[in-house]
Amino acid sequence: MTEPEAVRLVPCEPGRLTNDELRSLFLFEKLSDDQLTWIGEHGCTMRVPAGGLVLREGDPADQFFMLLSGTISLTRRVGDDDVQTVRTEQRGVYMGATQAYLRDDGVPRTYQASMRALDDAEFFVMPAADFGHMMRDWFPMAIHLLEGLALGMRERQAVVSERQRLAALGALSAGLMHELNNPAAAASRATSALRQRVAGMRHKLGMLAAGKVAPAQLNALVELQEEVIERAAKAPELTAMQAADREDELGDWMDERQITGAWDLAPVFAQGGIDLDCLTAIERKVDPGLLDQAVHWIGYAMETEQLMSDIEDATGRVSSLVSAAKQYSQMDRAAHQWIDVHAGIDSTLVMLNHKIGDGITVVKHYDRALPQVPAHPAELNQVWTNLIDNAVQAMNGAGTLTISTYADDDHVVVSVGDTGPGVPENLRKRVFEPFFTTKPVGQGTGLGLDISYRIVVNGHGGDIRLESQPGDTRFLVRLPVTEPPSA
Repeated sequence: MTEPEAVRLVPCEPGRLTNDELRSLFLFEKLSDDQLTWIGEHGCTMRVPAGGLVLREGDPADQFFMLLSGTISLTRRVGDDDVQTVRTEQRGVYMGATQAYLRDDGVPRTYQASMRALDDAEFFVMPAADFGHMMRDWFPMAIHLLEGLALGMRERQAVVSERQRLAALGALSAGLMHELNNPAAAASRATSALRQRVAGMRHKLGMLAAGKVAPAQLNALVELQEEVIERAAKAPELTAMQAADREDELGDWMDERQITGAWDLAPVFAQGGIDLDCLTAIERKVDPGLLDQAVHWIGYAMETEQLMSDIEDATGRVSSLVSAAKQYSQMDRAAHQWIDVHAGIDSTLVMLNHKIGDGITVVKHYDRALPQVPAHPAELNQVWTNLIDNAVQAMNGAGTLTISTYADDDHVVVSVGDTGPGVPENLRKRVFEPFFTTKPVGQGTGLGLDISYRIVVNGHGGDIRLESQPGDTRFLVRLPVTEPPSA
């Protein structure tokens, strides 16, 4: 990792700007001579050679700059790239400690961008403390308005952001409860049916015993039951058409032998993989007078096994949902850790399953050989939630959600794509702006992608970009595989 470039400024020139020179700057053109004199006494001129770094993003904002001559560019750091936001040679443009007039609220004031001189440039410079004092002393009413605007926007964003998190938590909780309800209800139904089948088996066992079944015959029947259950466990899954044909065959066989309730038993035997050969083997091993009771007893045993499998599947589903919820919330885990990004993506998909619905096909292209990345996993799960939720809404319930992961140099890339209508070109540059949303009023706060941007870029030293055309919209999240340098 290369060391950050040092800011080497040429000391201020001796002398100061005259009142007429200051008045030629549009910011000062309406000031009185006394005010201009004060400014001239508290400022100075500074020359910076071509290519010189004037101020660096993230450094303490302790100076206010105005361009007198030359060309400058402002850049923001996005991942490993410096993205130019402004290039200008307009005399009088200002940058640096532009909010020094705000009262001290404990929030550090830092430069929001880096500035470089593209050719030999000259600046008028004031210390941030003098600029802030001047503004508060000369324009108290304007300062109250500006403070109210700046602080109000910050507080409003915090309130709306908190509200959005609560709404998202409520939606996720409702979805989780919905997902948990299905396997819980299935387990309850299977348990109730299992109780009835076990009672039926006890009754059939009593009937077999009352029928004075010979011990050898009873032992053979028990062995036959175990063989059938083992066969059912290994039976291949049938298609709906194959199962229907099998039921008809088994039902006809039972009707010919006057087995009572054949229409109830045939589906159980068909689902358990029993065919005519197996029924014929059962017929050969039991006395003709016991065939009806033997078939029913084996049927109860098979249905009992199927019900226990249903309960096992349902409780396993509940366990996996709880595990996904713990993974998603990062309960009992360190805030910062080395993680496999796939675990967070998968848990997010589970949590959002109710939103994705049946009309959207989820396709995963995972590179399982990717290295772990240093991250705050709970924050990254917010990113995956926002991107997947946006993709689902863009497709309006029908389409393909594609999630891919791959390596790109020293970064791990997560791509979340959808087949929706896409984002118009004139809006793509604004999607990460706070409060900007393309959704109808009341359906979006415009903070989801802004929060995602700040988590990825500011919190993890990565990058997030949008590529979009009709039928193929992708958000690309790049995360470094090494710890970002300290700020």
